[in-house]
Amino acid sequence: MADAARRHAELVARIRDANHRYYQLDAPDITDAEYDLLLRELEALEAAHPQLVQPNSPSQRVGDAPSGKFAQVKHALPMLSLANAFSDTEVAEFVERIERETGDRAPVFSVEPKLDGLAISLRYEHGVFVRGATRGDGSTGEDVTANLRTVKSIPMQLAGGLFPPAVLEVRGEIIMPRADFEAYNARACAEGRKPLANPRNGAAGSLRQLDAAVTAQRPLAFYAYALGEVQGADLPATHSQTLQWLRQLGFPVSPEVGTAAGLAGLLAYYQSIGERRDGLPYDIDGVVYKLDRFDRQQEMGFVSRAPRWAIAHKFPAEEARTTVEAIEVNVGRTGAVTPWVQMTPVQVGGVTVSRATLHNADQIARLDVRVGDSVIIRRAGDVIPEVVRVVESARPPDSVPWQMPAHCPDCGSAIEREVGEVVARCTGGLFCPAQRVQAVVHFASRRAMDIEGLGERFAQDLVAFGLIQTVADLYRLQVADFLEMKRRADARDDSTPATVKAGKIADKWAQNLVAAIDASRNTTLERLLFALGISDVGESTAKTLARHFGSLDALMAADEAALQQVPDIGPVVAAHILHFFAQSHNCEVIAGLRAHGVHWPEGAPQRASDGPLSGKTVVLTGTLESMSRDEAGARLEALGARVSGSVSKKTTLVIAGQAAGSKLAKAQDLGLEIWDEAQLLAFLAAQ
Repeated sequence: MADAARRHAELVARIRDANHRYYQLDAPDITDAEYDLLLRELEALEAAHPQLVQPNSPSQRVGDAPSGKFAQVKHALPMLSLANAFSDTEVAEFVERIERETGDRAPVFSVEPKLDGLAISLRYEHGVFVRGATRGDGSTGEDVTANLRTVKSIPMQLAGGLFPPAVLEVRGEIIMPRADFEAYNARACAEGRKPLANPRNGAAGSLRQLDAAVTAQRPLAFYAYALGEVQGADLPATHSQTLQWLRQLGFPVSPEVGTAAGLAGLLAYYQSIGERRDGLPYDIDGVVYKLDRFDRQQEMGFVSRAPRWAIAHKFPAEEARTTVEAIEVNVGRTGAVTPWVQMTPVQVGGVTVSRATLHNADQIARLDVRVGDSVIIRRAGDVIPEVVRVVESARPPDSVPWQMPAHCPDCGSAIEREVGEVVARCTGGLFCPAQRVQAVVHFASRRAMDIEGLGERFAQDLVAFGLIQTVADLYRLQVADFLEMKRRADARDDSTPATVKAGKIADKWAQNLVAAIDASRNTTLERLLFALGISDVGESTAKTLARHFGSLDALMAADEAALQQVPDIGPVVAAHILHFFAQSHNCEVIAGLRAHGVHWPEGAPQRASDGPLSGKTVVLTGTLESMSRDEAGARLEALGARVSGSVSKKTTLVIAGQAAGSKLAKAQDLGLEIWDEAQLLAFLAAQ
């Protein structure tokens, strides 16, 4: 019993501290998942030893006490928390208990996303907003009325009738939408201000500002999800009908709310929202199931801090805490140097991760990430994990700030950062081994030189064994060179593909590679420009440059003024093009390509205004029978069109082939001109 009491005291102290950091300081030092584990351990300990339960235990309370910075508000009805479910089994137990106690089979639930923000209560008297408060400890919150008046989505007066309720208390969540959060942080960084840590902390911190003018500058939004005290109104019989009524009164309600019957319906909703989670405009950490009928809610009742008729089904944690073991840099295809952290492996988002990106030196400086730091990392969906904040209270006393290395770890060349650039770059160019492999992969890719079969695995071996120094060396390779590469790879790690290790029969792969390289000698100027890997010169820009200058020599001779005469070429892209062709080793690569027979047709410069489709934006969708969409796009561009991948109000024409989908539907909604394949062919034939 003594051990249980000791552990109970430790848990109570830790959870209280976590509550204070989360609710009052808006600076949590543990993740939501870690907090949930601590609370569950406390609840299990108290269940085994009921004598340890105290009225002020975190298991009996909601949130944290008011901070004292604002006037206190006593809630007419407690603002309770929700029990959590972390597995389908726990949800099944929840449904079975309701079925058993109510006698309903497959009961209907109101279902909604669990918004990750700050719970608030809005009080209206005779239709006019009079007071807003935070949840606080569930019984008493903080009066933040002045700040809530700055939130544009909160109605100051109710809509929908001449006789509003005498008292209406609406409860919901203050959030910061993702797009608005990112835009706010971008402006903050540009102005030298400290960015917000994440949307949830941004929402909570913004609402608890002492100066409402500061809150007014923050992009906050509100979604309603429940009622508190109500006087002078006949309420609907179900929660889902109540949400519809709140919409009619002018309150925003999440468009993802709905109803579902029984366990199968709840789990289907959970899966559906989970699949769409990354595309939602706001952060969520699970879904909420509420028994829809109010009379059934009353039958089920409450426990100390949560209703028995509702539960939050949490998603796997997207954040986790771990330790930075090292900070390294990776050199990409264009020489961009990206910092990343090596971490103690940790489970996050359902997988074990040991590396996370830091994007650039500015982000490291903003976060002040150091070796030895405890950090919170985030992984959403298939997104590469990233560090979102440092737990500064756990920082080792001997830590030192990280600095970008002065020289490339792969080739020793200087790492430089141009004025106005966010990214630092290795100056080694195509001679840097780190850039060389990816340069070869990009050069050989389908939309560049289209060398079929030459992927990253072979590119790595060609560079590692010294068979090529630049992409021009590809054109002097013979079958014997690839077979030598195979033998050396076999001797190195015995991990070459089975087709490669099969002996003389497998020599065909080498012959096919040599043939594919030989076929790529006949290319186009736009493909070549894209294949060279010039920073910020993608397919579209390469096409524009090829048409505008007509020849590679003309492009190489162009100065900054001439480059900025090209449509869509600004000073940054022009600087990158000038820098690329100013490097002698890049010019040597181009000379080598020409010496090895790589050729392309050249002609007089073609301005977009020269074609009948000049100034028009065309979108291709669906499958064409007579040609590929790439071929159709090339022919349209040759006639002056700008071929886009998305439909908008600026689109001039949509060409729809077979099985055209959402793009065609959007074009119809916008009333755009639409052609089928027959109309396209007739137009092309007339040119």
